[in-house]
Amino acid sequence: MGSVVKGFLHEIKKNRILYFMCVPALIVLIMFSYIPFAGAWMAFTDFNVVDGIFGSKFVGLDNFKFFFSENSMGWKVIYNTLYINFFGLILGIVVPVSIAVLLQEIRHKAYKKIAQSMMFFPYFLSWVVVGAILYGIFSTDVGVANNILEFFGADPIRWYSEPKYWKWIIILSSVWKWSGYNSIIYLAAMSNFDGSLYEAAKVDGASKLQRIFYLTVPMLKPTIIVLTLLSVGRIFYGDFGMIYGIVGNNPVLADEVTVIDTYVYQSMRTLGFSYATAIGLFQSLMGLILITAANRSAKKINDGEGLF
Repeated sequence: MGSVVKGFLHEIKKNRILYFMCVPALIVLIMFSYIPFAGAWMAFTDFNVVDGIFGSKFVGLDNFKFFFSENSMGWKVIYNTLYINFFGLILGIVVPVSIAVLLQEIRHKAYKKIAQSMMFFPYFLSWVVVGAILYGIFSTDVGVANNILEFFGADPIRWYSEPKYWKWIIILSSVWKWSGYNSIIYLAAMSNFDGSLYEAAKVDGASKLQRIFYLTVPMLKPTIIVLTLLSVGRIFYGDFGMIYGIVGNNPVLADEVTVIDTYVYQSMRTLGFSYATAIGLFQSLMGLILITAANRSAKKINDGEGLF
């Protein structure tokens, strides 16, 4: 034990400058990541400001029970969150990989750079701007979508009064916004591929599609798995900015598009901090469970390689 302590002290003394440089980051990490853990206790109390976090009445699992009761929107917001994130995750893999593969096959460098820049541009738009674009498309009076429907003789649709369309509008908007950015990651991975493998496959008579399916996609698998794991860990999280930027406070659409994050915000304003904290704690625990399970599954299908 003494030798371990001496070794530790020697390590600190030897690299004291490097450890000293880490101190500010460690202080920030402790203050903003670890100390707030104490706030999770609010999930098990009926919090009030006068008594404080640890002086408020202990109610056990009552906040969680109410979240899953029939009087709450708990099951509905979980369904909305998982539905939007699951299909967003699937399309968020297929579309960027397809874009990256297609860009990789372009031989005209100038056109390739222009196309890549155009696809990357939506990443820089805020959700408020995306919401304004969608309003220009789906507005009842002047929207492009209704003008197209009327041109083909169909009846116009009151989009902002029809909740059934908005899950997929949100999913496709998210995929459109993030696909260009994610395709850059896949392109970066593809730039390190061994070109001799493609030349050998071409000599053997493999077509472009065969080279894509039997060389490019398998070599992209580790990158796809890492990005998928990162996404799976947040599958219980709804993008608050995305929902409010696109839908806002529209009560007609709320039942179909309210996700856990927007529900936490609404609950914090109406049902108090304890209930909102309970939902947030449930959200975090589910994210931890899912990413751990996904990482274990990834190791089984990817020769032991996972995120951690």
